[in-house]
Amino acid sequence: MIDKTVSDCRQAVAMITDGSSIMLGGFGNAGMPAQLIEALREHGARNLTIISNGAGTGDYALGALVGDGKVSKVVASFPAPSATQFRERYLRGEIELELVPQGTLVERIRAAGAGLGGFYTPTGAGTELAAGKESRVINGREYLFELPIHADFVFLKAYQGDRLGNLMYRGTMRNFNMVMATAGKTVIAEVEQIVPAGGIPPEQVHTPGLFVDRVVQVARHPRLLELPKEGGAA
Repeated sequence: MIDKTVSDCRQAVAMITDGSSIMLGGFGNAGMPAQLIEALREHGARNLTIISNGAGTGDYALGALVGDGKVSKVVASFPAPSATQFRERYLRGEIELELVPQGTLVERIRAAGAGLGGFYTPTGAGTELAAGKESRVINGREYLFELPIHADFVFLKAYQGDRLGNLMYRGTMRNFNMVMATAGKTVIAEVEQIVPAGGIPPEQVHTPGLFVDRVVQVARHPRLLELPKEGGAA
């Protein structure tokens, strides 16, 4: 019998090694797999590449992982003013940033999941973001060629999951979680509820279990309510 559930977050992240690349779902605190990230902090893997919309806030989850010095590179579209841990390390030259426009970031991840070799976009043409990238003119407009983004691991946050790995998101949990689910070698989901197989109506399965390797149930964590929003002041 297929059963992708694991007992806790520590077990879920136990196979992660130094130097791994990890995609983190979430838009700010919405849909962020915070307890998997906290388990990763305790696990101790270092020299990580994090692919996320933002760079974390406060002293919990991604912000704290960066503050611990365990991240060597961030691929993100919006390291917000409230990402103080990241900012301090970046200004000291202790962490690398690959800045990717938000739409381009999503499409690069989607391209990886779809098995595409890349795509052309006008976003970033004629700016510093174009440095080192192939370009061509299409219908009189300059386009940049962008490569797909893959990851060794993907951390997701969903509302419900089952033992087969099927996931249902709620509200803005959908954000980056859905597209990232397709682009990693090993996909781990933290969910608020584990339901029996078949307990999620087929039309509400937002990520099929085909893409998911591990599912762990977690309770809502009060720390997420305390964190500053990513768009807020430092």
